[in-house]
Amino acid sequence: MNGKLKTITLVISIMLAFTLFAGCTGSEMGPEGGQAAPTQAAESKGEVSIGYVLWDSEIASTNVLKQVFEKAGYEVDLVAVDAGPLYQALADGQVDCSVSAWLPGTHKNYWDTYGDDIDLVGKSMEGTRIGLVVPTYVTIDSIEELNGVSDKFDGKITGIEPGAGIMQATEQAIEDYGLDYKLVSSSSAGMAAELAKAYKDEEWIVVTGWTPHWKFARYDLKYLEDPKGIYGGEEYIGTLARQGLAEDKPGVYAILEKFAWTADDMSSVMLEIEGGKSEEDAAAAWIDANSDTVNSWIS
Repeated sequence: MNGKLKTITLVISIMLAFTLFAGCTGSEMGPEGGQAAPTQAAESKGEVSIGYVLWDSEIASTNVLKQVFEKAGYEVDLVAVDAGPLYQALADGQVDCSVSAWLPGTHKNYWDTYGDDIDLVGKSMEGTRIGLVVPTYVTIDSIEELNGVSDKFDGKITGIEPGAGIMQATEQAIEDYGLDYKLVSSSSAGMAAELAKAYKDEEWIVVTGWTPHWKFARYDLKYLEDPKGIYGGEEYIGTLARQGLAEDKPGVYAILEKFAWTADDMSSVMLEIEGGKSEEDAAAAWIDANSDTVNSWIS
């Protein structure tokens, strides 16, 4: 009996020691009986919130930045809003940062209103642009020619969210060029769907467009010339932060200062998402393929 009792006591002691060790490492049993992921609470450097607009380009960049912050040890909260509320949230300190600023033209009104209360950290991408876009089989080349073929376009321009800067510019273009057209509000996804449908049947369509965007890789498209310069010239995508972020979260701010990539980088993520891959998986694939770049942002 004494020998058996000693053996049982030894087994129980080993089991208790194993249980305590598992608890110390933060491992627990998952709801299906498997081992759950280790808790990250002890390793977290804190939280960071990223505001963004629901353009395909900004969905791509924001999801990449989110995973970059997570690799650096932060917990990330994504906040999707329209452009106006995004700038107000940054000015009020309700979100930490954003890589959704199209400057100096597209978001000029928002920057004029809120810019004094927002930190422009830097440029995450240069060489962007906006304007009216048509398939290359459309036989006009300028906005000034639109009125002469309004029947072919059913008298409408297919747009995106009504609060977007490009929509404001298009309203101005309709006025300044005297266009007999109606601007139809939709969404980035809705615009792309209408473009795809028309392109398949070689129907004429004019949409609000911007570069970079996956549609230029998928379809043969062109910008209509803008002699009056309503849509401005070459732009950049800016990185914004709430005032005080550099002092409150210097590690976050340091990553934002380094975050910059190319139109080809962004387009590759957008194409993966458009092709059916989740936003998270598309961002993760780019990060895996560009580890040196990502590490340089974090270091």
